[in-house]
Amino acid sequence: MSEEGKDFSENAKKAANDFQEEVKQTFDPNNPDNGKIVAIIAHITVIGWIVALIMNSQNQTEFGSFYIRQTLGIWLLTIVLGIIPIVGCFAAIIGLVLIIMSLINAASNNMNPTVLVGEYFQDWFKSL
Repeated sequence: MSEEGKDFSENAKKAANDFQEEVKQTFDPNNPDNGKIVAIIAHITVIGWIVALIMNSQNQTEFGSFYIRQTLGIWLLTIVLGIIPIVGCFAAIIGLVLIIMSLINAASNNMNPTVLVGEYFQDWFKSL
């Protein structure tokens, strides 16, 4: 193997090891911000919600679980409202406003339930 190939190989291994250490630190179960990370990721599309659910199942935090339940409830509420003829026109706007309000609370480390229905979401989805 040439000298350039060895250098490239060593640099790639070092970069991979550095990345692996950063991932361990970010998703460390003892990291107090882990619940906040899960809560924020849960608000980013359905794929983000699934990723947050998996992350939270490995290291369950009350904060992460709270926002996983909230976002699931908001999305289901948006879908149900979308079916209703007149209200359906505004369902996407209502859902977007509720998601943004929930995301702001998650980023601020506040566990405030969604207006009017948040307590129901916590009760209905308590197994998550």
